[in-house]
Amino acid sequence: MPPKSPVPQEVSLELRRVVQRWQQLPLDHAQSRMPAVRELLDALAGRAVPDLGPEVLMDQLTVLVYDASEAGAPADLGARLAALRRALG
Repeated sequence: MPPKSPVPQEVSLELRRVVQRWQQLPLDHAQSRMPAVRELLDALAGRAVPDLGPEVLMDQLTVLVYDASEAGAPADLGARLAALRRALG
């Protein structure tokens, strides 16, 4: 039996929605929304996260959401992801 993910189900669902929305964005639109995503990345990491471009941004977000959840994610993480999804347009 695989180990249980530390990411709460509602956070996992919102993360999937953000990633799916990001994948649907035209490149120029995604690039214009990168600052909003990077703000959340930096907040989750507690420091500036290297800018590796829009192609890997969702991978960075996924890893940081996992790490934050494993460390005891903020109670509002699901809401912050939902707000990010809405900000993506």
